[in-house]
Amino acid sequence: MLKIGIIGMSPGNAHPYSWSAIVNGFFDGDEINKARYPGITGYLKANHDTLGIHGARVTHVWTQDRIISESIAKAAKVEYIVENAEDMAGQVDAVILARDDAESHVKMASPFIEADIPIFIDKPLAASHEDLAYFSKQNAQGKFIMSCSSMRYASECCSLKTELEALGEIELVTAVGKKDWLKYGIHMLEAIFALLGDPKPVLVKNVGESNKDVVCIEFANGIKSTVHLFMDIGLTFQISVFGKKGWRMIELKNFYAMFRDNLIEFIKSVQEGKPRLAFDKTEQLMYTLTGAAESLKHDGKTIHL
Repeated sequence: MLKIGIIGMSPGNAHPYSWSAIVNGFFDGDEINKARYPGITGYLKANHDTLGIHGARVTHVWTQDRIISESIAKAAKVEYIVENAEDMAGQVDAVILARDDAESHVKMASPFIEADIPIFIDKPLAASHEDLAYFSKQNAQGKFIMSCSSMRYASECCSLKTELEALGEIELVTAVGKKDWLKYGIHMLEAIFALLGDPKPVLVKNVGESNKDVVCIEFANGIKSTVHLFMDIGLTFQISVFGKKGWRMIELKNFYAMFRDNLIEFIKSVQEGKPRLAFDKTEQLMYTLTGAAESLKHDGKTIHL
């Protein structure tokens, strides 16, 4: 049985609650509602029959607030609360860093990376070239680092993949989402890249404005993509694919299924001894994500990747 430690949490990101419950096969809906995440209670209740991942258990939790840690432990039957994140070393087989504030990732992940403990880092892995360089160096030295948005494993994308051939040669992929670029743009990028088989991006430019991002991407295979991320539109994550013979549109909304499949992939990776998601796929996504942010700062300048 793999013992997993979970580290959280950042404002608005309740993954420590939901991910621990999905792995452990238990949730206390009243406790999660008390923490003001009724949406999580809703999808855990709706998928109660598939809760629990064989061969693994979240056994340890740490957050910056003991009260939050106690709440997560109660909500998902996590046995141990540690006073310092580093205290998990030697007690767990793997760690999930479930914070989505990328600027904290190097500091929080490095003790586990350097102790050779496999780690999954919530999206986005890094928000700067310096932080990405650290993770790239550690990966090159054989350290176990896995990071992605769960939208890589969205069931809607998996279904659409089976239809791509019928659309003919793909010309354009468009995506529409909500919220800020660094934390939520990665969702749309991850889904697009995974859907297309992770083609190599060659350039990116952001012709939008703050909180109204319009990002243009060109891939080495000739496919073009635009991602529209607006802070104040209704919550949606949509992707449309246009080929020479037809087109399809999907809305990504089965969050439970994508979270569960992501966790299964990480657990299988730990069991197999290496990440099932190649680091270079994550790396090129980070270059695209940060390139779009850099482009916006320079009035829509084209960034060659």
